[in-house]
Amino acid sequence: MTHASDATTPARANEPDFVWLASRSPRRQELLRQIGVSFRLLVSDDHEDDEALELPLPGESPTRYVERVARAKAAAARARLLRRGGPDAPVLASDTTVAIGGRMYGKPVDAADARRILGELSGRTHRVLTAVVVATARRESVTTQVSRVRIARLRAGEIDAYVASGEPFGKAGAYAIQGAAARFVRRIEGSHSGIMGLPLYETARLLRRAR
Repeated sequence: MTHASDATTPARANEPDFVWLASRSPRRQELLRQIGVSFRLLVSDDHEDDEALELPLPGESPTRYVERVARAKAAAARARLLRRGGPDAPVLASDTTVAIGGRMYGKPVDAADARRILGELSGRTHRVLTAVVVATARRESVTTQVSRVRIARLRAGEIDAYVASGEPFGKAGAYAIQGAAARFVRRIEGSHSGIMGLPLYETARLLRRAR
């Protein structure tokens, strides 16, 4: 397993040289490949309800929310691994939300919801919080990275065209900074990869500690 460092750390004897990724996100898969981390997918079975894990609890802060959901995803993946009997490698899970104050903006449910979210982000600075969990048979480690993103003031026509492109769907905050929405972003403070859904510096540190 290669980490985000100049040197490659060899796997110990009988230790898997990959991680289990508990995510279907092509963005997270692309980011892991970017830093040379070998992974295998450990995604949900048909009877598992992924959406139920992402429902916020009453009064839950954005930080508590992303950490709880990432931990729940990791725990579900570990249980899945035990059922399937695969090699006991570290499990990597993460969750991302967008927030202004205590209000969270998750994945839009439809086009009207996407337009609403983008309208509320327009001309304002919001936070993007991504929690990352690495779980092994012995321990679980979690870290949360917070970035700030300033969106330009958007015209109604810009929002409509972006929603019509289909890109907002399946994205927290109804936009993808690595896609066409990059033209709306005036400024970021923090981690570009974290805004995409997996902060690479923090992820690499967690993976090193799991060795």
